[in-house]
Amino acid sequence: MDGIIESVSASKNSPGVALAPLTPRGVAAYAYASNGRLWLVQIVVSLIAAATVVWFLKTNWFPVVRDMFRQLPVGGEVRNQQLQWRGRSPLQLAESSFLALAVNLEDHVAVGGVADVQIEFRRTQLQCCSLLGCFPINYPKDWIIAVDRSNLEPWWGAWEVPILAGVLIATVLALLLNWTVLAALYFPVIYFVGYLRDRELTWGGSWRMAGAGLMPGALFFTLGILLYGLEALNLIHLGIIFLLHLVIGWVYLVLSPLFLRRWQALPSLPRNPFAPTPEPAADPKLNPPGN
Repeated sequence: MDGIIESVSASKNSPGVALAPLTPRGVAAYAYASNGRLWLVQIVVSLIAAATVVWFLKTNWFPVVRDMFRQLPVGGEVRNQQLQWRGRSPLQLAESSFLALAVNLEDHVAVGGVADVQIEFRRTQLQCCSLLGCFPINYPKDWIIAVDRSNLEPWWGAWEVPILAGVLIATVLALLLNWTVLAALYFPVIYFVGYLRDRELTWGGSWRMAGAGLMPGALFFTLGILLYGLEALNLIHLGIIFLLHLVIGWVYLVLSPLFLRRWQALPSLPRNPFAPTPEPAADPKLNPPGN
């Protein structure tokens, strides 16, 4: 391992132009790029990730929601944080391998289902269950929410596209904020590694490298979401990919400084014009020893 690191460290090539930060050398190039170049790349990557999330919701979750609205009875509502339900319970409203929606007014009765995410409308709250367990969401206070087909189906038809647009914008902003915070945490590590390896690096360059080093992991996780949406992976695999995308960022954090330029030796200082001219050294051939 030490031999590999030394061979990388011995490279004198410039990291090149900062374009796609997909390799440690590509990430290192952002040490000498502008902040605008980094922000442009982060915006492009965040848009790719957000578009993948929107595609997943539109393809795999929203059809289940539409099917649920068609199964709702007339006259249901949430009032005073209580669900007033006019149909039978428990009842599976709609289900796919990704999402299941059900009504379950009796907490001790299990609805069942094999979906990765299961949401139950209970008497006083929503119960959301997935791989990491279940958590409740209380109905909002002082709200009256119609829970019937005649109200929710046209409402969903009018708001489905704006909801997807909101998810797109919220995902982009959340990713940009998350990357900014993580870069602020990681850039001292990059600077320290560069300092130990005698690399040409500034604090600002370290911050840009930290931000660029998060992009490969983000694209890797985006690919995982795409494969999960195509049912090529299951939810456990997606969880593993999420953990691996964090590790990828840490690996780039350590390796990318090794591809930076070495610090050059300081240039020789100009001669002081007020200093005395040194005497020329005597030629030993003209003054042989013993004379």
